[in-house]
Order: sequence, then structure tokens, then C-alpha cells
Amino acid sequence: MSKKNNGLSPRLQRLQETLKTGKSKALQHFWEEIKQEGTPLIEELEDDEHQRLVTFLWQAEAELRSVALVSLMTKQTTYPLTCLPDIDLWYVTLRLPSDLRATYQFFPDFEVVSKSINPAERWNLYRTDPFNPKTFAFYTDEEDPTEVKLTRSVLEMPDAPPQPWVAQHADTPKGKVELHRLQSDILGNERRVWVYTPAGYNSGADTRYALLVLFDGWGYAYLMPTFTILDSLIATGEIPPTVMVMPDSLEPEVRMKELVYHPPFNQFLVTELIPWALTRYAVTSDAGQTVVGGSSAGGLAAAYAALEHPEVFGNVLSQSGAFTLLPEGETESGWLARQFATREKLPIKFHLDAGTLEVNSYRDLRGGVSPLAGNQHLREALIEKGYDVHYTEFSGGHDYISWQGTFGEGLAFLLG
Repeated sequence: MSKKNNGLSPRLQRLQETLKTGKSKALQHFWEEIKQEGTPLIEELEDDEHQRLVTFLWQAEAELRSVALVSLMTKQTTYPLTCLPDIDLWYVTLRLPSDLRATYQFFPDFEVVSKSINPAERWNLYRTDPFNPKTFAFYTDEEDPTEVKLTRSVLEMPDAPPQPWVAQHADTPKGKVELHRLQSDILGNERRVWVYTPAGYNSGADTRYALLVLFDGWGYAYLMPTFTILDSLIATGEIPPTVMVMPDSLEPEVRMKELVYHPPFNQFLVTELIPWALTRYAVTSDAGQTVVGGSSAGGLAAAYAALEHPEVFGNVLSQSGAFTLLPEGETESGWLARQFATREKLPIKFHLDAGTLEVNSYRDLRGGVSPLAGNQHLREALIEKGYDVHYTEFSGGHDYISWQGTFGEGLAFLLG
């Protein structure tokens, strides 16, 4: 990798200089090299060993008027590309942390299309990087074949932390996944519930299995290799054999109502979901071996459930928890942190993680502070109170591509 100290890609500078000499095949040779090497281009900086110059490339199509990179890699989410004069090459170069992991897509003709379609429809127009074989798929729901399968390209910088549990191995014993439907009289609705049982599961065993309750079941079933991670953690002895119960969330409005400080949802958990699991599976009723977890609003709901019912949930796994959200009527940030700080210390362990890029949000969070700051505030309050807290900040955003790495780390701390 070349070492330069400015904001332009040395590789593209050399290409431009070569083209100026009249070597007409230089561009063709450049694209042939790119197809072999892959993208984005990553180049070192002389003035900063913790960052790299990263250049994203798009090969122009006929009459292409604009193209943008769509991703959260800095505080921005959309980065317009520049077209090199008189050639079919569009690019954008960013200075990025050398340990960043992120997903991204391209949006051709974004300047024109953005003005003519509904923002929600833009997802159908995003495209992956044709020169990058690494992808992250948002799988189609098997019960809704009309749903669009979304695939993003993946950027993994040279110092991105390893994610040792996410890869499938042929010799790792695999657990079993069953899909149920559970009617809630308390919430007045029905939802899917995925249940994972580990390899060798014995329903007649005298020993009860550890229990993990994970919110947003569809997301954890389809958007990251949750079952593979459990298989790996159990096979290597990082955690004991564990049964995982994943209740689904319903439409977005219902999800936000149920997961954000909603006492009826806690009642559903302790009087309907947990008893349902205890009667059907050989799971523990020991709070010390029971984990409740989730991401974003699910992480908030997990911490709130443990606050109100520590006799049921003795461990909290929160991934980018939305702790900046407040109960209706509250205006001062840090409400949940104050509850843990002012109440009697409870027998709960915590894993909290958040991304260094989670300093903004796409929606009104009813709290003012950033999602990252909300996690830092809760961590500080818990530690000051004497709680056992494992806290991780990863280089990335609000993204399953990062959560799949910290998920196993959190479980190993809580159950290992």
C-alpha cells in the first residue's frame, strides 16, 4: 500500500498522470487490475497510522449523471462520487479508522431519483459494489416471499477486530431451530417465536439448560448468524449448552411501543413467555443463568425488563441499546441510568456495546443525547453503583455486521 498524507488516492493520481501522457490503454489496464484486486482501494497514510485512505470506485454507465455511496462511515451517510474528467470512473476517497467494519451500497443517479420517489423506495435502487465479493445479506422471510432481499457490500479495514464465532465449521455440532406462534392475552396480539436448542439437547435431563431470551427474533434469525454463533460458543465451551427463545417484533409502531418502557410487555415476558418456555423446554428458572437481550430498542427493553424483574433476568445483553429514549412525559436524559443509580443494587450482570459512529440518528429519540453517549452514561452509572459490567465500543455504526461480533463476546462474559 502506498503512503501519502493528503486526501487524494495516490493510485488515482498515478492513473491521471499516466492518462495525460497519452497512454490510451491505461484506463483499461486499471479496470483489469481492479477486477483482480477488488475494491475499495485502501492506502496507508504517513501522518496517521490509525487511519487509512479508502477509495470507492464506480464504473460509469451510459448517461450516468450522478452516483453516491450510502453508508455510515463517518458522521455522514451519503457521499457523492466525483467523475474523473472524460473517463468512465467515479470515485470518493475517505479517511477512515483502520479498525472500521461497515456495510455500504451505491445509489446511481441519486440526485435525480431522490427528488422523484419516496425515500422508502430507494432501498430497491441501491446496488452492491461489483468489485467487492464480500457481502452482507438481509434475507427474505420464508413466510413473505414478496419481501425484497437486500444485500450490502462489506468494508473490513485491516485492523477490524476478528469475529471468530460467525463462520460455520463442518465439524461443529449444530443445534435445532423450531418456529412457534404465541398468543398474548396481555398484549392482545400473536407473534412468532424462534427457539434454538443446542446439539445433544435432552428434554428429559435433570440439569436445566441456561436460557437466553432475545428480542427482535426475526432480526437475529435472518440478519446475523445467531444460531451459528451459539453452536460455536457451546462447542468450544465458552458458554454452557443454552436454549435461546426469540420472540418476534410486530410492525414498527407496535415494536416501538412494546420495547420502550412498556410495563405490559414485561408482564408478557414473566407471565406468558417464560412460563411457556419452562413448560416446553428443559430450561432453568435460575435468574443467574437467564439472559435477556436485544439490539437498539431491544437492548433498552432488556435492561428495563431486568430492572423490573431481577428475579427472572439476572443478565442483560444490550447491543447499541437505545438508552437515549425516554418514557412518555420525561424530558431529562438518562432516565434508565437514574433508576439503576437510585434503587437498591440488584443481582444483575451487564454486557453493553455501542459503535463509535453512533453519534447521530435518523429519528427523534426523545432524549437529546447521542446513542453512544446514552450507552456511556448507563455504563458509568452502573459501575459507580457496583454492577458487574462488560462494556465494548466497536468501530462502526448501528449495524448487525458489528453486532454479530460483539454478540458472542457478550454471551461469553455473561454465561461463561
